[in-house]
Amino acid sequence: MPELPEVETIRKGLLAKIKGKKIKDVEIKVPKLVNFDIAGFKKNVLNASIVNIRRRAKLVIIDLSNSNSLLIHLKLTGQLICQGEEEKSTRATFYFTDNTNLIFNDVRKFGYFKLIPTAKLEDFFKTQKFGPEPLEKEFTLDKFKEILNKKPKSKIKPFLMDQINIAGIGNIYADELLFEAKILPTRIIKTLKEDEIKNLYKSIKKILNKAIKYKGSSFDAYVDSSGDKGDFAPRVKVYRKTGQKCYRCDGIVKRIVLGGRGTHFCPKCQK
Repeated sequence: MPELPEVETIRKGLLAKIKGKKIKDVEIKVPKLVNFDIAGFKKNVLNASIVNIRRRAKLVIIDLSNSNSLLIHLKLTGQLICQGEEEKSTRATFYFTDNTNLIFNDVRKFGYFKLIPTAKLEDFFKTQKFGPEPLEKEFTLDKFKEILNKKPKSKIKPFLMDQINIAGIGNIYADELLFEAKILPTRIIKTLKEDEIKNLYKSIKKILNKAIKYKGSSFDAYVDSSGDKGDFAPRVKVYRKTGQKCYRCDGIVKRIVLGGRGTHFCPKCQK
């Protein structure tokens, strides 16, 4: 599933490519993709212009000139590609008045669109109970400590991946930022020392920003808004490195299942 860096990369690409464009037509090939009937969906997007593109957690938010916002969740295999060619997995296509398009591909069909009045977005986000954005200035070290203190008996990796605690972190980056901080994914939060918490906080910022710099990780279906793969996957240190020598020491990367997710770490230098 695309995580914060992938969704942010897509957002930036869409902002540069389709902001200001007017929707001439839209084709929805899978009825369950939208949150009400296709005719009603089309009625509420046709002839609207795109005024902004934002992100919240793992959601792409397209603000329209008619005071509606389109929320897109890519789920496992969703792709948003500008000037893409339709294929077997194409589930929706937006056509603009300048004869360009935006296609939505989704092999697994788990992605969804929600059209919501822009004024009601914050109410919707409250129902989703999203945690703070880890790259926003409001996400301070003190705020991070406050969040950790709410669940002192939790294991740190599942905690980081829970969108109620912090928005946008998934399996890839939880593994990578814990490796960066030299903390075992199984550590109980209340056992973390002050300097470990500081290192973890810095690692969250560092790894997520680095992943955005390299336009995300293309281990599976993820591509950016141009249809290009991200370049962070070759730079990961532990994710999917089971049995390989640790990047940092002479340990061997191990894989366990934690919280239902494959978890990769070095048992020697992560404590």
